[in-house]
Amino acid sequence: MLDLTALDKVMKETLAALEKAKSQVFDIAEATSKECTRLQLELNQVLEELKETIARVDELEVAEKKARVRLMEVSRDFRRYREEDIKAAYEEAQGLQLKLFELRHRERMLRFRRDQLEITLRHLKAHLARVESTLAHLSAAIDYLTDNVERVSLKIGELQQLHELGISIIRAQEEERKRIAREIHDGPAQVMANIVMRAEFCLKLLEVDPARLREELAALRELVKQSLQDVRKIIFDLRPMILDDLGLVAALKRYLADFQQQYGIAAEFVLLGQDRRLPVSVEVTLFRIVQECLSNVRKHAQAKSVLVKVEIVPERVNLLVRDDGKGFVLPEAGACAGPGGYGLINIRERAQLLGGFVQVNTAPGKGTSVYVSVPLRQQA
Repeated sequence: MLDLTALDKVMKETLAALEKAKSQVFDIAEATSKECTRLQLELNQVLEELKETIARVDELEVAEKKARVRLMEVSRDFRRYREEDIKAAYEEAQGLQLKLFELRHRERMLRFRRDQLEITLRHLKAHLARVESTLAHLSAAIDYLTDNVERVSLKIGELQQLHELGISIIRAQEEERKRIAREIHDGPAQVMANIVMRAEFCLKLLEVDPARLREELAALRELVKQSLQDVRKIIFDLRPMILDDLGLVAALKRYLADFQQQYGIAAEFVLLGQDRRLPVSVEVTLFRIVQECLSNVRKHAQAKSVLVKVEIVPERVNLLVRDDGKGFVLPEAGACAGPGGYGLINIRERAQLLGGFVQVNTAPGKGTSVYVSVPLRQQA
């Protein structure tokens, strides 16, 4: 029989936790809102400065053109103009050209800063909208629990499952954040710091050794290309655009090709059935499951090859990821997760959220097979 005293205690603790979470989410929303305001002000300043710079560039272009015409006139008529006149005209034209170059460079930098601020501001506003939506859901949940204790008590089991799932999701999110932070720190952040130093060096070369400037700019361009490749890889890992544009099959083919090229592990893809767009939740879930499987293969399996097979039938989609690695002893249910164990937990939880199931077959020296089956009915 259910202990109402214990239930009341659990409900109060749950409500207190939700209130605390609501307060934390509200703080995040406030901080994000302030950051949006600050970025908007900075963007407005950059836009105003850019507007003024463009106007100055236009004015200077006219003046520089007149100076060049003047220089041509005095250079053609040596009898009419003295050497001092020619020198003065030349210095004026050269000075205007340098100023125009500096202003154009400043204009490009301001345009770049404007674009970056707009992108960051857009992302922050989207994040703020999600936080506010979460806050609204939390408020609704608190109201629901406060006003409907008896009905909520009947769903304690479900809430416990959701709580455990939430912890797993948070753990997976934190691991993903740490991975992304590490990739950004070791990749683009280091390259960007190098780019800044190279750019400062180029500015000095412009004054002392212009002949070397082209070589340094070429090296700087290669650094920028490297940084762009690193950023694109991180973006692809976060959310490959090809998954939204062309669907699961195309995204997996691209991901496997990159995986094989980067880690030297032969990756084969097989499609059974007709390629077609699947519900977004199914495509994202299966793609993340393949990412998790290949991550385990790369970190633990010591495999030489891996096979990814997708079977699309009218009411289900089946996924098989099989490697020829060293395998492992599959832990019993409830046992502590070993190497890659949390990855398998994440895979099972992702499949269960869609009403699917996961079957893992492995043994030491026998490789590993992960079979996933997800229904297509009632999927958003």
